[in-house]
Amino acid sequence: MIDTVLFDFDGTIMDTNDVIIGSWQHVYKTLRGEEGDLTYILSTFGEPLEYSMETSFPEVSKEESVKIYRDWQKDHFLDMIHLFPGVEEMLAEVKARGYRTSIATSRLSESLHRALSHFDLYKYFDAIVAVEDIKEGKPAPDTIFKALEKLSAKPENAIMMGDSRLDILCARNAGVPSILVGWSATLAGKTKEDFAPGEAPDFIIQKPEELFEII
Repeated sequence: MIDTVLFDFDGTIMDTNDVIIGSWQHVYKTLRGEEGDLTYILSTFGEPLEYSMETSFPEVSKEESVKIYRDWQKDHFLDMIHLFPGVEEMLAEVKARGYRTSIATSRLSESLHRALSHFDLYKYFDAIVAVEDIKEGKPAPDTIFKALEKLSAKPENAIMMGDSRLDILCARNAGVPSILVGWSATLAGKTKEDFAPGEAPDFIIQKPEELFEII
């Protein structure tokens, strides 16, 4: 019986695609004088930022590239993000039905809390887990384990909603079923058959309200 619903933030609840892409392109233009490949940028969605920057810009320290990224994003963040259609209504219904809820994200807490406050979303969540709260990021299970710990919940009674391959693997590694959202920037249109063995989500939904067909 599901009594706990965990939500990724970027690309699942909040459409942060434009500000993330803009931040990446700013780093590319700053360090290399040209824009980066959009397909590659999208492939990094869900990864811990330090890992993505270190891998993508080995010619500079990850501290330098991360700072360039975060400084630009901080200046543009709230102007370039918005809730996906139907998400707030879905969150309100989840809470009304008495489910325990948590954000389980790889985003830094500072920008996460700015967004939650700006969009008045705190009332929908019983716990918040950001990247500073865990030792190892997705696909390791730490993010989900920390959320379950904060909620005093069990893996067998929880489900994780996310938009990336790393969310799916994080859930699998934590022993929690996963839901892939159909509005994912990187996995839109995918079916279970498109994933490698052992990496497919347990469910795929196209609209937020379809969550209630599962829980």
